[in-house]
Amino acid sequence: MNRQNRLGSVLLVLFVLLVGLGLAAWKYESVQGEQAASSHQPEPMESVTVAVARAIDHRQTTTSIGTVLALRSITLKNELAGTVREVHLTPGRIVEAGTLLVALDVSVEEAELQAQEAQVALAKTVLNRRQSLNQELATTQEEVDRARADLDVAQAQIVRTKALIAKKTIRAPFRVRIGIADVHPGQYLDEGTLLTTLQGVGDAVHVDFSVAQHIAAGLHVGEVVEVFASGDSPAVPAKIIALDSRVDPTTRNAMVRARIEGTRHIPAPGASVRVRVPVGSSQTVVAIPVSALRKGPGGDQVFVIATDKDGRPRAQSRQVESGSMFGDEIVIHTGLSVGEQIAALGSFKLRDGVLVAIADSAEHSTQTHPPAATP
Repeated sequence: MNRQNRLGSVLLVLFVLLVGLGLAAWKYESVQGEQAASSHQPEPMESVTVAVARAIDHRQTTTSIGTVLALRSITLKNELAGTVREVHLTPGRIVEAGTLLVALDVSVEEAELQAQEAQVALAKTVLNRRQSLNQELATTQEEVDRARADLDVAQAQIVRTKALIAKKTIRAPFRVRIGIADVHPGQYLDEGTLLTTLQGVGDAVHVDFSVAQHIAAGLHVGEVVEVFASGDSPAVPAKIIALDSRVDPTTRNAMVRARIEGTRHIPAPGASVRVRVPVGSSQTVVAIPVSALRKGPGGDQVFVIATDKDGRPRAQSRQVESGSMFGDEIVIHTGLSVGEQIAALGSFKLRDGVLVAIADSAEHSTQTHPPAATP
């Protein structure tokens, strides 16, 4: 009985071994077949456009916040007290120089002016009579001189009264935009009452901004900065016209004044703007399209297109140090040389060592945009 059990066990072991060998042979044949099939399939590739890293003259920039100022701006006040007769202060309205803004009551001055004009007429008559009598030796020269003095006094009184009327008739001193006002006919105004503000209107404005002292030391009158009124507004060129002679002892900043002129995109006076200021001198740097740069946790990288030993183009990832951006290009400080080909559009699909198909070259597009550095 024991012999029969041993024989059954041996047969079972042999059966299991045969089954295992059969499965192993089947698996081996399957793997060999898959490898043979895959060896006849083409290697997958990704289609990208290629750009060439190019050299440009680049100047670093910094950003400052500036304030727009009208070339001429005044706070309008009345010099003399009086009652308002006319008001033409429409907020936001642009008026020309000499336009009547506020007229105070001048009825008393006008009456005095009439009386003084009559006095002048009388003084002229008296003077003429005295001169005639003097020619006939019927009066003295002293009487003639007194009559002439009376005429001069009367004429001076007219000039004074007309000056008072002019001071009570307030006109625009130059082409201005009227600010908000709260003045009404019949209102009594004390001397020096604030009426409104007037902002000069023209084809130019000033922009005041501050920069660090070491940056101010590198600026000079006539240099151009760029002004941005809002995030999506175009850059407006402004020319530096003045540098403050002192540095603020608290902030160590210096004030700079630039002038914007000859453009339709002039910001309104009082507006806050962003000013892009050049720093240092121009340097030759490498520029590539923004679409070629990939940012990730490990830093910035680009995919350089190089041929393998079989002459086929492949993507090789490379770490780079990027800088400022201008237009659709970005500056590369380290990691890339001029003339190297990089993947531009479609670089997000690439991985290290993948075979690439070059769809088109983006080199011509990178050369059509002149550098205009941004922070």
